[in-house]
Amino acid sequence: MTPGARVAAAIEVLDAIDAGQPAEKALTRWARASRFAGSKDRAAIRDHVFDVLRHWRSDAARGGADSGRARMIGRLRDQGIDPDTLFDGRGYAPAPLSDLERERSKPLDPQGVAWDLPDWLVPIFENSIGDEAEQTARALTERAPVTLRVNMSKSSVADAQLALKEDGIETIANPRAATALTVTEGARRVRHALAYVNGLVEVQDASSQAAVAGLGAPGKALDMCAGGGGKALAMAALGWSVTASDVDAARMSDLPARAARGGHDIKICPSGGLASSPPFDLVFVDAPCSGSGTWRRAPDAKWALTQDRLDDLTRIQSEILAQAAALVVPGGTLLYATCSVLREENAEQVQNFVDGAADFSIDATQRWAVDEWGDGFFATHLTRAG
Repeated sequence: MTPGARVAAAIEVLDAIDAGQPAEKALTRWARASRFAGSKDRAAIRDHVFDVLRHWRSDAARGGADSGRARMIGRLRDQGIDPDTLFDGRGYAPAPLSDLERERSKPLDPQGVAWDLPDWLVPIFENSIGDEAEQTARALTERAPVTLRVNMSKSSVADAQLALKEDGIETIANPRAATALTVTEGARRVRHALAYVNGLVEVQDASSQAAVAGLGAPGKALDMCAGGGGKALAMAALGWSVTASDVDAARMSDLPARAARGGHDIKICPSGGLASSPPFDLVFVDAPCSGSGTWRRAPDAKWALTQDRLDDLTRIQSEILAQAAALVVPGGTLLYATCSVLREENAEQVQNFVDGAADFSIDATQRWAVDEWGDGFFATHLTRAG
């Protein structure tokens, strides 16, 4: 496909998203209907689509309208690319720009347009992050880094880097965690690299790795909202005896294979069986949340979030914390974490829990910013008396 044809395909997908299709579904449908597209074409189209999703409001302003075509025009303008070079109507490229399209653009206001946030979220961001609100909002419009966790039970960081390099994958040390490597070249090769296939590395954001790295001496741990099991694997690599559980067992379907690849023995427990489980030294609750610290990875989630949904999430988080508290041994740790930057899901949630749980106290709290090293993340260690 020509560069222009890729832009036209991205416009088609963007219009499907604007009509209500989830981004991944829209991309998959286009790919299935376009078997002529090669892997590089699909990757380029995906990049166009996600770049526009991250700048959904500001690109519409730059392009002067809310259509996929206008947003793609706006994206090219922000990248310093003359849209006329790709909108030339040749082959399968988009039709040439009209005189109106060449002239049409809108100011980047109100504030939500400039920050690429829904208007109702702007004051929540400001209340949650203060002076870092604008910086965080703008960081969420950039592409996220690809970060690997070195499995220290199988490899050193240096040896993992050498193994990756043999497959054309260049990495640098990530300062957020001692086990973290940021991929600087060859990111699309990772899942086929021998270092990955043999369990020397796993894909995991550095902020998430940092939260696990601060757990202290290993013992018996429960990853209560395990999902794909990234934190369960990271804890097992540090010597913890890990049980993983999730209310949606299907989310953990890949965990046994990932554990085997990493050389770990992780027990899977249905969420309904936790009440009868012996208590744990550590219960790690990476709670369902807005994902606001990861919106550059899933930008359509930013536009799907509503105040009602945020209220639902905070209620769910409160319920999970109450369930998790009963599973912690006296003197043990309840670690509450989210990949959110919103105060309602983080500090306020923890304070509300402590106010109603006399036997728990806040031991330590840490926040990680959205930046070139990792996603926005929040973690609080709560100690149970005894």
